[in-house]
Amino acid sequence: MNSKEHFKFTTGVIAYPIFFVLVIWLIFWFEVRFGFNFSKYGVYPQTFKGLRGVLLSPFIHGDIQHIYHNTIPLFVLSMALFYFYRPIAWKVIVFGVVLSGFLTWCIGRPSYHIGASGLIYVLVSFTFFKGVLAKHYRLIALSLLVVFLYGSMIWYTMPIEKGISWEGHLAGLITGLLFALFFRKEIAKPKKYVWEQESYNEDEDPFLKYFDENGNFIESPEIEIEEDQATINYTYKKSED
Repeated sequence: MNSKEHFKFTTGVIAYPIFFVLVIWLIFWFEVRFGFNFSKYGVYPQTFKGLRGVLLSPFIHGDIQHIYHNTIPLFVLSMALFYFYRPIAWKVIVFGVVLSGFLTWCIGRPSYHIGASGLIYVLVSFTFFKGVLAKHYRLIALSLLVVFLYGSMIWYTMPIEKGISWEGHLAGLITGLLFALFFRKEIAKPKKYVWEQESYNEDEDPFLKYFDENGNFIESPEIEIEEDQATINYTYKKSED
């Protein structure tokens, strides 16, 4: 798939991220409005009941500050994902939620782990590593932008602040790296010039005809021009004088 077909703006680039954000805000509003607490549906490591949080935890947030801090990164990164990696965007999101949630269940402390931050770390990690590995200038530029905006998030994959699920962040970081290594097909490939293609033949290159075998420039290369033979017919008309 070439870049023109790959980097194409569609309504899904905006619509899907907006949908994700609306869902988590509607669930949070429902909790506040009707006095529910869905935290118990988060990931609770090493318990069978806690496995349900693998799928449910990204939609559950503890307070307004928690959901606010996750909203903007989720919107921006998912929008970038659907624009730059459209063919595999849904796979990254769905499998990212499952795998990062399961890793959190495996390595997490005995507590409820909730929030979309695990998925956000999947997107940050995948976008950065995939851009570097793909060697496409647009994807590399995206990787550098992600580092500039969210590079400081790397510190929260370690237990530096109480009350934050660093295990979920670490699980998301690992998952994104694994996806960057695994998803190799259906992404934009770097542009190849004529001389980089396997079918290239330097003897047929019109540019190289201006250089000799030593690389010296030839001012007027010999070009064979076929002259068409023309037949001229003359018609004589008698003078009326």
